[in-house]
Amino acid sequence: MASEELASKLQRRLQWEEVDGGLPPAPRAAPVPEPQLQPSAWAPTARADAELSAQLNRRLDINEGAARPRRCKVFHPYSEFPEFSRRLIKDLESMFKLYDAGRDGFIDLMELKLMMEKLGAPQTHLGLKSMIKEVDEDFDGKLSFREFLLIFHKAAAGELQEDSGLMALAKLSEIDVALEGVKGAKDFFEAKVQALNCASKFEAELKAEQDERKQAEEKRRLRQAAFRELKAAFST
Repeated sequence: MASEELASKLQRRLQWEEVDGGLPPAPRAAPVPEPQLQPSAWAPTARADAELSAQLNRRLDINEGAARPRRCKVFHPYSEFPEFSRRLIKDLESMFKLYDAGRDGFIDLMELKLMMEKLGAPQTHLGLKSMIKEVDEDFDGKLSFREFLLIFHKAAAGELQEDSGLMALAKLSEIDVALEGVKGAKDFFEAKVQALNCASKFEAELKAEQDERKQAEEKRRLRQAAFRELKAAFST
């Protein structure tokens, strides 16, 4: 019995050598199951999809000419905000650096939260996000120094809602844009008033011209009516 089993093994060995050069057939690999994503792994995938979608949307806006331009990192506050004096810009820069706890040149949401609490006007999470969104020109979700200056520019120009968080920031800061270091801010307000006066004068002149044209048109209509009555009288 053992001899028959040995002969059978030798025969199979000879068949392998004749067919595959002496190598036994390789065993088949067991199929590897596909990894299943756990719910905890969905969040990074969703964030990646959202970022890709935002990039594609911006590219589409650029192609259609509807994208807001991103500003160069080189920023010259004195030339971009000529209505502010150098002293005022320096004071605002010191305030910005005071609350830039990360020393990265930006005030993020948590740093803005701390700033508003220090100023005595705490905001909700949505309120803070709304404050950033109103001046966030590059959509990065935080305030650069230029965007920080833009808050005070808008406040001086009357472009902020009276009850908004940004107006509270501008009013409660230790720097009074309307009084301190305002060589340019005072000129800015005077120029704004002058522009409004010029606009009012222009509107008044335009209205006077329209009234004169209406009066002339009414006189012409009355003359034509009188002429038709006179003509009818002679015809009868």
